Amino acid sequence: MTAGSETILVVEDEVPMRRFLCAALAGHGFKVIEASTAATAERAATEVRPAAILLDLGLPDGDGLDLLRRLREWSQVPVIVLSARDREDDKVLALDAGADDYLTKPFGAGELLARIRVALRHARGHVANEPLLAVGPIQLDLARHEITVEGREVHLTPIEFKLLALLARNAGKVITHRQLLHDVWGPQSTHQTHYLRVHMAALRRKIETDPTRPRWLTTEAGAGYRLLDE
Repeated sequence: MTAGSETILVVEDEVPMRRFLCAALAGHGFKVIEASTAATAERAATEVRPAAILLDLGLPDGDGLDLLRRLREWSQVPVIVLSARDREDDKVLALDAGADDYLTKPFGAGELLARIRVALRHARGHVANEPLLAVGPIQLDLARHEITVEGREVHLTPIEFKLLALLARNAGKVITHRQLLHDVWGPQSTHQTHYLRVHMAALRRKIETDPTRPRWLTTEAGAGYRLLDE
């Protein structure tokens, strides 16, 4: 599927920002639908069924998070939140409400387009059901529970493998602390963030060239972790 066949819904009430987003998208072959309110955005999402949505949180007729929650009642369309709110709590709220990613204003067109490409690839399910996953130099064999990094076999504990497999299935996306804890340790452990710190540090020592400056397994401060997707 080429960019030219995909439609992006831009939900932004600030005219200069909306023009910037539309120009960046159109310049890379995307079709663009614009909405400046939550009401028009919800109607467009229903009628047009876009490939992805760029969503500003501060809309004149309501909070973008409320719109996001309503969308998630019937749609799994990728949603990238664009917001001037840069507090960690705001990022966590958006991700827990169903956002696929979160970009804090200001940001460059290059970063935005890269995040869109990742979201679209993930939506197409390019790795969802594959027994072999490859992210950068990291390759996972889900059936054999084996991992190699740059062709070198690496031994992971069962917990480490579960964490890395979850991140690899969602490569490029931020996975919140709560989701990681829930999916790996169970619902009773969603507040035990020290579990994550210990195991993520161990994972970095095994997959990163320099664990103190991670290239692949990155931290989204206060929100969660992301396995970068080239």
